[in-house]
Amino acid sequence: MPYRKVTYRLYPNQEQAEKLGETLGLHCRLYNTALEERIRFYRETGKSLTYVAQAKALTQWRKQVPALAKVNAQSEQVTLTRLDLAFKAFFRRVQNGETPGFPRFKSERRYPGWGYKTHGDGWKLHASTEKAHGRIYLQHIGIIPIRGKARQPGVPVTCEILRKAGKWYASVTLEVEAIQREYGTEMAAFDWGLTDFLTIATANGVETVSNPRHLRHQLVELKRLGQEVSRKIRYAQTSSGKKKGFNFSGNLRRSIQHLAKLHIKVARQRKDFMHQTSAWLVKRFGALATEALAVKQMVKQGGTHKKGLNREIHAAAPATFLAMTKTKAEEAGSWYEEAPTRQIKPTQRCHGCWKLPGNKKTLSDRIHQCDCGVCCGRDENAAKVLLRWLEASLSGREPSDVWSSGSLTALKHETTPMAA
Repeated sequence: MPYRKVTYRLYPNQEQAEKLGETLGLHCRLYNTALEERIRFYRETGKSLTYVAQAKALTQWRKQVPALAKVNAQSEQVTLTRLDLAFKAFFRRVQNGETPGFPRFKSERRYPGWGYKTHGDGWKLHASTEKAHGRIYLQHIGIIPIRGKARQPGVPVTCEILRKAGKWYASVTLEVEAIQREYGTEMAAFDWGLTDFLTIATANGVETVSNPRHLRHQLVELKRLGQEVSRKIRYAQTSSGKKKGFNFSGNLRRSIQHLAKLHIKVARQRKDFMHQTSAWLVKRFGALATEALAVKQMVKQGGTHKKGLNREIHAAAPATFLAMTKTKAEEAGSWYEEAPTRQIKPTQRCHGCWKLPGNKKTLSDRIHQCDCGVCCGRDENAAKVLLRWLEASLSGREPSDVWSSGSLTALKHETTPMAA
């Protein structure tokens, strides 16, 4: 059965907020203690300490530390599981020759939260289908009002309690019977970009979706807040004579919280925009195509002169958007395909004659001109190349046989939705 994740905003009272903070601190200390034990055990024996061994040791820790005994045992096992996954990822990167990134100790201020494995064991969700507010029960914390609504009702399975910029959230995994989503009957292909977020080629012409640039609009304020935080940290370091372990004043904590809130606002706006845009695409089109993007390669090269471009690419989050669109298309049962970029070369190939140019176009070449007479925008040409490739894939023909005389043949048939 499919699963859905729904995030609820928690509204604890002062006493519950304090208990939430205490619980988070206990999970943070448990994580750091387990990490310290793994390091100590490896230095003494030359072997790695497993999750099973640490889960057994947890039983003894709970007997020795009364504070740990108050916390739900399964939630503590989830914390140990997260540490185990961090080590597995570390060893995987070592084997693949990547930058390893050994698991690090975490400060309580940066620790994100904790999780529960089973609904009814340490937590219970009472979501409301009629009113805006529901409730959630957390062991040793109480019943907390929540705000949020699942797009499709389901059975609660797991839960994660998160703290972001001083606010509390519950990310709940629901098991749903079947995910139903509307799909269209049109065919389209889109090219992702920065000037226009999407350039969409359809049978009736070309449309664009503008790039909202949420990060750029807040860049000045983010820079100001970042400089303010840096200045106050330097002052605290000078006053205490410590580079690490200095006291955080209330003024510094508020400045850090303001900066975190603005970052979260930008991330929330970006996520909302991508969800709405991907849902609109799937609802309108029954067949969609785009090119496979290697985002890591796009931002890998370059120095100071390319820093702004890399920032804009990360801010637009193309990989996340394509993943959202693919997931929604699969839920709707419509067709979604990513064309092999190195084989098709949509930014270089002409959509009219299906030939590659003699001279390779650079990133600064925003106009596509071909000897066959086609002249249009670079992104528009790429979208039309992808549309031609999509129609050829659906009809079982070669792309060179789909269009004639450099013009788009009218799509007279309706695309039959297929599973991606």
